[in-house]
Amino acid sequence: MRFRRKLQLRTTLDLVPLIDVVFQLIIYFMVATTFIVTPGISLLLPRSTTSEPVAMTRLVVTILSRGEIYLNKERYDLRGLDGRLRAISKVEKEKVKTIIIEGDSDVPYSLMVDVLDILRNNGFKGVNLRTRQVKEGAP
Repeated sequence: MRFRRKLQLRTTLDLVPLIDVVFQLIIYFMVATTFIVTPGISLLLPRSTTSEPVAMTRLVVTILSRGEIYLNKERYDLRGLDGRLRAISKVEKEKVKTIIIEGDSDVPYSLMVDVLDILRNNGFKGVNLRTRQVKEGAP
């Protein structure tokens, strides 16, 4: 007895490896984009036992001295910071809900007030001060 073979061409596309790779890429980009790089400036932030975590924003003002103020990674003095903030359009200002101010623990209080005045004069209302969190009872 002779059997005839019927050859049927079946073409299938296995999507499981493709889905695995796409899922791995999604996880990689989610992890890689959640870290915001702040300027490499050595700061000794003031301590606070009542500090709360704040979400990082697009604008971070770092104050080291009267002539050394950073807006994100760009260095300015007080006048330069004022000019740079004036150059930001109204649409961009509306997108920025809050600004984070980082100040060295040795920065004079009057300089912090000057920077706050510049921010308010340029239409920025939400300001968060970044500090180091200290557990209660720690020296």
